[in-house]
Amino acid sequence: MSWRIAVTSADGVLINQHFGHARWFFIIDVDRDGSSTVAEKRDVTPWCNIENHGGSGHSCGGKDSSCSTPGGGIADSITDCIAVLTAQIGPPARKKLELAGISVFENPAKIEDAVKKLAAYYVKTNQPEKQW
Repeated sequence: MSWRIAVTSADGVLINQHFGHARWFFIIDVDRDGSSTVAEKRDVTPWCNIENHGGSGHSCGGKDSSCSTPGGGIADSITDCIAVLTAQIGPPARKKLELAGISVFENPAKIEDAVKKLAAYYVKTNQPEKQW
């Protein structure tokens, strides 16, 4: 029994990617004791991309219409996860994930530390576990 989470990370060590710029997620299975296993590195099409912003260097804060009406692909690709750990996320993406039942935690930190903290929170709040 465990919880499955998606993490935005460029290197698999730090939570250091903006959700909208992530080209992949590290999918991590977390146990009640805070131990974790990387289940896979899952490729996704970034929520925001340079084509959507005309090369403007836009930060995906949700003010550009292309960020506020994204496709469902990235959220659909992590429906087996109950949470996302990310360095930063814009309001439209957060809302889409939360409507899909996926909790969002902005926590730019070491993955290992954040996962242990999340496991302790889930144990304390009696978050139901799932068998994968």
